[in-house]
Amino acid sequence: MSNFKIKDIPLEERPRERLKEVGSNNLTNIELLSIILKTGTKNINVKDLSIELLNNYDLIDLKDISINDLIKIKGIGETKAIELLASIELGKRIFLKESKKLLKLDVPVKIWESSRYLFNGKKQEYFYCYYFNTKQELIEKKLLFIGTINSSVTHIREVFKEAYKVSASYIVCLHNHPSNDITPSKADKEFTEALFETGKIQGIPVIDHIIVGDNKYYSFYENTL
Repeated sequence: MSNFKIKDIPLEERPRERLKEVGSNNLTNIELLSIILKTGTKNINVKDLSIELLNNYDLIDLKDISINDLIKIKGIGETKAIELLASIELGKRIFLKESKKLLKLDVPVKIWESSRYLFNGKKQEYFYCYYFNTKQELIEKKLLFIGTINSSVTHIREVFKEAYKVSASYIVCLHNHPSNDITPSKADKEFTEALFETGKIQGIPVIDHIIVGDNKYYSFYENTL
């Protein structure tokens, strides 16, 4: 790799200077990554490091990338990986905040597709709730519990406490099976039944409970359970 350093680039061509001059929307993906990564190493400059990252992953793939994936790339240590992941996550949240009023998730497959990145690479059970308005547009989503490798301890009262906070009309619950076996367990079925019954009493129906695997899902609604 080249020992060419960012300081050797004319001032007006450096990514940070170009951002100030022409705006972030006019920078290339490589320039934006160079700003986030900040520096290279003694053997590779930050521009080449950004190119190496994009040679390994398409830009769209970065939304699901993990810290372990990043640190496999020579020149990206834990600190750079954490900073990049934080930037990516912030971008996701900004996008969701801007789009959530228009994000209508009215069938299980849409909900599953919108949630897949939440469970990517997780080795424990994560339990989320999606809260909807009367048009089944997403108001908010909440991570309520993180469990062990094969179970989570979820309190029904927390599901509905959050629903009242955001004035939700409907609830969809989601959790992953790290084993990738999406068959609902006896505990899943009992808990889902309790959720549905509580929703009737509280006047905020739980309209589905979705179990998420790597590339598949199980919907209690679709299976009429």
